[in-house]
Amino acid sequence: MRLGVLDIGSNTGHLLVVDAHRGAAPLPAYSYKQPLRLAEHLDESGSVTPAGVDALAAFTTQALRVAEDKGSEDMLAFATSAVRDAVNSEAVLAEVRERTGQAIAVLSGEDEARLTFLAVRRWFGWSAGRLSVFDIGGGSLEIAGGADEEPDVAWSLPLGAARLARQHFAAGTPDEDTVRALRRQIRADIARDAGRLLRAGTPDHAAATSKTFRSLARICGAAPSVEGPLVPRTLPLDTLTAWIPKLVAMSPAELAGLPGVSTSRSHQVVPGALVAEAVMDIFELPALEICPWALREGVILERLDQITAGLE
Repeated sequence: MRLGVLDIGSNTGHLLVVDAHRGAAPLPAYSYKQPLRLAEHLDESGSVTPAGVDALAAFTTQALRVAEDKGSEDMLAFATSAVRDAVNSEAVLAEVRERTGQAIAVLSGEDEARLTFLAVRRWFGWSAGRLSVFDIGGGSLEIAGGADEEPDVAWSLPLGAARLARQHFAAGTPDEDTVRALRRQIRADIARDAGRLLRAGTPDHAAATSKTFRSLARICGAAPSVEGPLVPRTLPLDTLTAWIPKLVAMSPAELAGLPGVSTSRSHQVVPGALVAEAVMDIFELPALEICPWALREGVILERLDQITAGLE
């Protein structure tokens, strides 16, 4: 069957049209995305602004047209931390449904981590053993671990790259004190519940997903995306640590010129790098392998499992 997956993230609205059926990997058929930057369209009260609502409704309307044109039989629509954490979340989604006719589900942070874990497990398979999985989004950091398809532990922290950039780097290139204070805050937040994952011991496989991790891996020497998803890609801790002082000293234009970094996300590189370094340091991981599957694939796989279960 052909499915449309509408992912309303903190940075981007992304429609992925896939051909999916039992026993096969979801095959991307078409991709349509627009920068929404909802994590940065919040007012002082924490509400999504009218401009943010308009952007979301306009994108959803166009995405529905694209999905229809491409022959989608069903639409799976969900939103993550930017909408989830907004003070006016329910009103925003009600307004979008009123304008477009499309209901958008809000994933909890735990569900976001759980579904991302499912995608990574299916990608690497059972031979990966016990997995630890990390995902830096625009609004949050997801952490999950376990030996099965359902993680033993899964949680979310408000440490997304766009959120941190808005909160700490709004004035432009940060000074040394700002970076040090943010580094201290990130590490304290991650370490607070780190024992949930550390108690299980060293994982057999540690993986990372998301645009932030992919961009950092590319900066640190990983193969470009044009070489395809089957090429192994890793993010080594020592290489990232050596890069961070250089990243902090760069202008937005210089950051945007790095491999794997877009102009719209250049301001997120430094906070994303600080989160990634903290994750590897606190969980004692010398490197993370980049997984090309993430939350969207997890949503698709769970949907296929539900369809299959209904047929039995």
